[in-house]
Amino acid sequence: MATKKDYYELLGVNRNAPVDEIKKNYRKLAMQHHPDRNANNKEAENKFKEISEAYEVLSDAGKRQAYDQYGHDGLKSSFGPGGFDFSRDFTHSSDLQDILGNIFGNGGGMFEELFGGGHQRQQRNGPQRGTDLRFDLEIDLEEAIFGSEREISLPLSEECTACDGAGVAPGSSRETCRQCNGRGVVISGGGFFQVQRTCPICGGAGSIVTKPCRACGGAGRVKARKRLTLRIPPGVDTGARLRLSGKGEGGTRGGSPGDLFVVLQVREHPLFHRRGDDLHCEAPLAMEIAALGGEIDVPTPEGHAKLKIPAGTQTGRVFRLRGKGVTNVETHENGDLHVQVYVQVPEHLTSRQKKALKDLADDSSDENYPRARENKKLTREFFDRKQAMGK
Repeated sequence: MATKKDYYELLGVNRNAPVDEIKKNYRKLAMQHHPDRNANNKEAENKFKEISEAYEVLSDAGKRQAYDQYGHDGLKSSFGPGGFDFSRDFTHSSDLQDILGNIFGNGGGMFEELFGGGHQRQQRNGPQRGTDLRFDLEIDLEEAIFGSEREISLPLSEECTACDGAGVAPGSSRETCRQCNGRGVVISGGGFFQVQRTCPICGGAGSIVTKPCRACGGAGRVKARKRLTLRIPPGVDTGARLRLSGKGEGGTRGGSPGDLFVVLQVREHPLFHRRGDDLHCEAPLAMEIAALGGEIDVPTPEGHAKLKIPAGTQTGRVFRLRGKGVTNVETHENGDLHVQVYVQVPEHLTSRQKKALKDLADDSSDENYPRARENKKLTREFFDRKQAMGK
């Protein structure tokens, strides 16, 4: 009988290696020597068995202690006189399935054959819950701020009443699938390692429809347009998702319906721009109010509000009105309203108005326009430096 190899050497770790390092090396070697990556390669299959046996021992504190003290003889009580049996003694199936998931991707098979669990038929002939649906809805800013009710219409699948969702014609029944013999799964691979996958013919149901219901064509469900009332709460924003429980696709064979998720998109508004719970808007400012000061009316969600304008206000200045924004849908606290003013130059002047402005201009000096004065100063300094450079 061939001498068993040292478990530490098989996994490429030293005798003091922590469990994390042992698992890391096993994962790498299992990926390398996996039988499905080495078809018809007996050497790779044997290597896979050896490293799995080594991992079973070194990842278990009790077995590892027995092995460190007595070598392979110390494991007879763990594995029995016949030695390690992969399908019986390998207790780390979850670790291996995690590795196999990297090879096959999600849903890369079930491994009951390998681990001794036996194949189980998927129960797809029983009640099946309906599919969840997504519905995108565009709403106005007013609806987002104040809330509203919307009636939406969409086609939904519901259980066929002619066949009670079975999909078969009256007087007939489903027949056992010949591809999987009613198990709902097919097996690929050979030797000690086999992979179980959903049957492609019956979709895992284990049976097929040979005489389909005329009303639904064998699907067990029919399309019907439904009208639903949706309540939009105040304060929602773009990306908000409203759930309507039980308003999705209908289930089959008595299964419950799925849910409907309505995802909101708020349209751009010509007056207000929203950022979180804050609102932003612009307000025109008459030239005389900007110069002398005064009050203007500004729009808020609650109505017009008075905004005091100090004398000498310039275009671009922003005023904040606390609590005049949007009510948060969760905290119920209000955001703020930010009003940016711009000075509006008067148009369509009368002769009298023109004369008044000309008199103002004649009586004005740089002291009345400090920004213009500062701009002149900076311009003069620029050209003085240019001249000094001889340019």
